[in-house]
Amino acid sequence: MTNQNQAAWITEARSRPLKVDAAPDAKAGPGEVVVKNAAIAINPVDWKIQEWGIFVQKYPNVLGEDIAGEIVEVGSGVSHLKKGDRAIAHCIGLMTNDPKNGAFQLYTVCDALTVSPIPSTLSFERGAVLPLAISTAAVGLFAKDRLALPFPTTGASKPTGKSVLIWGGSSSVGATAIQLAVAAGVEVVTIASKHNLDFVKSVGANHAFDYRSSSVVDDIVAAVKGTDFAGVYDAIGSADAIKLWSQVIQKVGAGTFACTMPEPEGIPEGIKGGGITALTINNKDKDIGQAIWGKFIPEALANGSFQAKPDPQVITGGLSKIQEACDVLKKGISAGKVVVKV
Repeated sequence: MTNQNQAAWITEARSRPLKVDAAPDAKAGPGEVVVKNAAIAINPVDWKIQEWGIFVQKYPNVLGEDIAGEIVEVGSGVSHLKKGDRAIAHCIGLMTNDPKNGAFQLYTVCDALTVSPIPSTLSFERGAVLPLAISTAAVGLFAKDRLALPFPTTGASKPTGKSVLIWGGSSSVGATAIQLAVAAGVEVVTIASKHNLDFVKSVGANHAFDYRSSSVVDDIVAAVKGTDFAGVYDAIGSADAIKLWSQVIQKVGAGTFACTMPEPEGIPEGIKGGGITALTINNKDKDIGQAIWGKFIPEALANGSFQAKPDPQVITGGLSKIQEACDVLKKGISAGKVVVKV
């Protein structure tokens, strides 16, 4: 196909602002689709790469992981998606280091494994909050060497007797993890800021506690009593978070952990688990990708049982506003996600 592509380029390590310029035309290879982007979400990793010079192995390059838009080309071997589908996609440029796979452009080449059609009732701006969160949450919850929960279903979930603690439930990853765990028949305990407790309950948490409370560890332990405690999904990864949730595992005497920090530090001896990266869903954890992206997410979005949360904070103006959006996120946002309307 022919298109006039443009991208917001990071031209060299730690360079700013991102430079909007021409980009190569996007072409779908085997197992790929091309998405014409209508909305692009920003994640903390984006401004951290720009500021710290991490992860990206060659420049210039195109950052970004979350898009929503229309599929305009489908490569060979792809049967679950078609041209014209409205879709969301987790972009894998951080794995391939190829600019064509980054989100911050008009057309992105996507691995079809992490692309899902979305219903007409879901706006592109709202749908864009989900992709990276879906992959990140799914790997931690369902990988056999992490929490190893059963896969979710779109029908009435059968209670498993299991429970899980999700640390940071109001974040995009946390809100997605809550919904995936609930759909798997698992009782969810979560923590958030006091003003976000109603929000985390609205996406399915059974119990929600203020992480600043002096009794938060004992409250969590009491909430999971009598259940088969699977462990902790840590969507924050700070030293303070690790210090508190590790006490929960020690007091309960069971459970493993999954942390969004790839190499978490300060884990007490004897606690099993480890860091995660969303990109394993496109290689060693493809079974999770097929179960979640290939089956659960399309069905759950179509029937309305899965919510696109947290709400988007939309910035209009296209690629020229990507840098501003990264800067807005860096300053901090609570129970929301910054999205640029293309």
